[in-house]
Amino acid sequence: MKGAPKFEIFLTTPPGLELALKAEALEAGFKKAKATRGGVVFRGNWQDVWRANLTLRGASRVLARIGQFRSTQLAHFENTLGAFDWAKFLRPDVPVRIEAACSSSKIYHEGAVVQRVSEAIARVIGAPVAPDATLRVLVRFERDDCTISIDTSGEALHKRGFKEAVGKAPMRETMAALFLRQCGFTGDEPVLDPMCGSGTFPIEAAEMALGLMPGRARRFAFEDLAGFDGEAWQEVRTPEVHPKIPSVFYGSDRDAGAIQNARANAERAGVTTHTQFTHHAISDLQRPDGPPGLIILNPPYGGRIGDKRGLFGLYAALGQTLNTKFQGWRVGLITTDANLIKATALPFEEPGPVVAHGGLKIRLWQTGQLS
Repeated sequence: MKGAPKFEIFLTTPPGLELALKAEALEAGFKKAKATRGGVVFRGNWQDVWRANLTLRGASRVLARIGQFRSTQLAHFENTLGAFDWAKFLRPDVPVRIEAACSSSKIYHEGAVVQRVSEAIARVIGAPVAPDATLRVLVRFERDDCTISIDTSGEALHKRGFKEAVGKAPMRETMAALFLRQCGFTGDEPVLDPMCGSGTFPIEAAEMALGLMPGRARRFAFEDLAGFDGEAWQEVRTPEVHPKIPSVFYGSDRDAGAIQNARANAERAGVTTHTQFTHHAISDLQRPDGPPGLIILNPPYGGRIGDKRGLFGLYAALGQTLNTKFQGWRVGLITTDANLIKATALPFEEPGPVVAHGGLKIRLWQTGQLS
């Protein structure tokens, strides 16, 4: 695939985080990346696909758009599929799963689309089509325009292979990375999460500061595509050497089991030296030695864990502790409810955009430096 012509690459992310992902993509050298609903699009080649999967912290998946055409009749669609160069992308020995979505198009029956694509792939290259296959071919009709994509990631990119132990309502690593970015975190300041659960924010911050590639320990679906160059891939994934950093990234939680999980996750990620997890309640939170930094947390909210009526006292205690002990620090808090934000009595600014998260609508609220 090395030297292949450029095509559209689509990075998916929950709606509301597109601009943050665009900023990361541009910073990573993916030129002319543009935000669109549900993700970011740019043109690149297969090595760009590899690098996006390996290095981007905020992308949920990387889709390679391998075909785009207009079709209003199933017969025309079927003929187009028959002439498509499937062998350029798929291998006859690797099962594929076909998924379809149709919106405002004359071809609207998703089952018929899946059937036509499955038959074309089986007929042209003989690849088995299986509903549980890891490699996915995605077909989307929108206003009669058809886009055929390959999900080059396989498992979602937040599954990095380190966080085996999770709590009741975990924050995905990809979302945590983008929220950290929205808070202005660049790796050169301490981060503290006083309700850390399985440790996602401190571990993510430590990895960002150390320059560790998020996909360094996992496999990707593109490794099963036709023409995949394993030798070139090894060159891309060879890690750069980064100097050790002095910062420590802190997490605490009133749940002893959560702290045990966080420590285990940090060890698997290789950031134990730069993370510190302690077991205590919010009221016992102490300011770490050293310069101020960022406090970021994803506390419970009623729609996520039980009834929210009992949460106002928790948010009030959080605000009192931070106001009393953390002058000079700034705060980023993710929640669904502006009334819970008011309960903290912290000087939050206007919130960020609504972000879709597990069927809920969450927002990031930030303060300046506490005085």
